[in-house]
Amino acid sequence: MHASYVIRRLLQIIPTFLAVMLVVFLLVRLLPGDPASAILGDRATAEIVERTNRELGLDRPLPIQFGVFVRNLLQGDLGDSISLKIPVLRLIGERLPTTLFLTAYAAVLGVLMAVPLAVLAAVRRNTWVDALIRAVFQVGLSLPVFYVALQLLSLLGARLGWFPIGGYGEGFGGHLYHLFLPALTLGLNLAAILVRTLRNSIIEVLTAEYVDFARAKGLRSRVIMTRHVLRNALIATVTLLGLNIGALIGGAVITETVFAIPGVGRLMVDAIFGRDYPVIQGLTLTFALIVSLVFLVTDLIHARLDPRAELS
Repeated sequence: MHASYVIRRLLQIIPTFLAVMLVVFLLVRLLPGDPASAILGDRATAEIVERTNRELGLDRPLPIQFGVFVRNLLQGDLGDSISLKIPVLRLIGERLPTTLFLTAYAAVLGVLMAVPLAVLAAVRRNTWVDALIRAVFQVGLSLPVFYVALQLLSLLGARLGWFPIGGYGEGFGGHLYHLFLPALTLGLNLAAILVRTLRNSIIEVLTAEYVDFARAKGLRSRVIMTRHVLRNALIATVTLLGLNIGALIGGAVITETVFAIPGVGRLMVDAIFGRDYPVIQGLTLTFALIVSLVFLVTDLIHARLDPRAELS
């Protein structure tokens, strides 16, 4: 893998991050209401609200506010939470590991479900097995994340009591146990997306000439599937998986709220309702940076699997 390819991909993150920074700054100020009213409540007088906005610097023109925001950001300062009076960086540092753990957990579960079922559907294509797998995941893909979360919470958590209905747990084992239901919620949605793409890719590769040549050499079916078919079929799937990491993080916002998980997703929901501009801006920029880095890693893995990608 050439260093110029890596550098080129790294440089592409910069304009994306700058665009997100500007859009986020403007969008949060288009939210109805303002932080002062959210903090003080409905009984606050107009004078008190105006004074609070002045203390927060929200009475200044937008270009000046944006300049202050960029200057502080370049200094590594995302400001303080308006409602919690805590530095945003500290809040993100405390909550982000939980969301990253949940996202990685969901991605692993999604891949573990998708790969064997996609292989089975491809090998048994146009049979009832193939039709059943595609139908089940098509239904799963059409269901909203919050609905799946509520159903799993009600059945496996509240009714059967197999898993906790909230919390994060203690230690690695406790995290795996407490986050299984929310990770399964996100993983099912991801698996539904991956199964279709991977199945089609496997079917396409199975008809390739080099696979026929491998069979003619007398290689076992398992060797052909692992060394020749899956390696090439996974190229498109790896790209699709990287593209859906952002969707997993977005789904974590809803899932963490349903399962009362102390991650940045739940923090984002609280910040939106509280009009906490610094927290919203800090979290959105963090999400953008994470997704950009995931896209970079996806491109590098893609280039590793298919060297022709470096030419694009």
